[in-house]
Amino acid sequence: MLLLRIDEERCVQCGECVTDCPYDVLSLDDGYPTVVAEQEERCIACQHCFAVCPTGALSIFGLNPDESLQLGSAFPSQQQVATLIKGRRSVRRYRDEPVASSVIAELLEVVANGPTGVNNRQLLFTVVEDQDSMAALRHDTIEGIRRVDGRGGLPKELEFFSGIVAAADNGEDILFRNAPHLLIVSTPANGPSPEQDCLIALTYFEILAAASGLGTVWNGLCNWALTRIVPEVLERLNVPEGHTIGYMMSFGIPAVKYYRTVQRGEVRINRI
Repeated sequence: MLLLRIDEERCVQCGECVTDCPYDVLSLDDGYPTVVAEQEERCIACQHCFAVCPTGALSIFGLNPDESLQLGSAFPSQQQVATLIKGRRSVRRYRDEPVASSVIAELLEVVANGPTGVNNRQLLFTVVEDQDSMAALRHDTIEGIRRVDGRGGLPKELEFFSGIVAAADNGEDILFRNAPHLLIVSTPANGPSPEQDCLIALTYFEILAAASGLGTVWNGLCNWALTRIVPEVLERLNVPEGHTIGYMMSFGIPAVKYYRTVQRGEVRINRI
């Protein structure tokens, strides 16, 4: 149930909640918003009506508008966002210490507010936090690749993983970059846009992590290893069967500091 509640003392009868509803679930009744009974099942829980109310008169799903962050002029400037986007780097050098569990939880709580297809809120964030678990993941992945390579089972386009194993034997962690954590984002494969939803979430995580002083790297090598070479290792991480894995990201506290943005050159734009 939507549990729509209107504080008539606060409501200014502007009708913005009705106008902004993408599925016409609300209408005005004697100047106040109400649920259109035959449309209620179309609600996608986007909470636009909740967010667009200028006076906080509308409550839905039992939510208290006074407990939401107030926007006003709280958004960063365009220049600040541009600097963040241009300044973030793929970090491949990390300090040998974990990120606090509370910090990781806060980042993921914020990232869960990112957009998804048809407001599909089924993303699962699988994060390796414990350092013993991370060490076991490194070991099991390398040993699994070694076994597959030993019987000639590496896919042709991934035969270079034998070199990654050799590097690991020499103390070089090419696969995980000695990052203290790994983040895997997945969602049910039967959703409206499973891969896209995961990639959006990881992009938001990358930007928020950079703003929080953390480093990230999109870990395609790990993604290939765990999904194509040693899927039995991935199964131990309890990603549900039937989930699409969008991608994987290593992260932690950087052991490197960058002082300026790079210069990418001319942007290719196809103007119609």
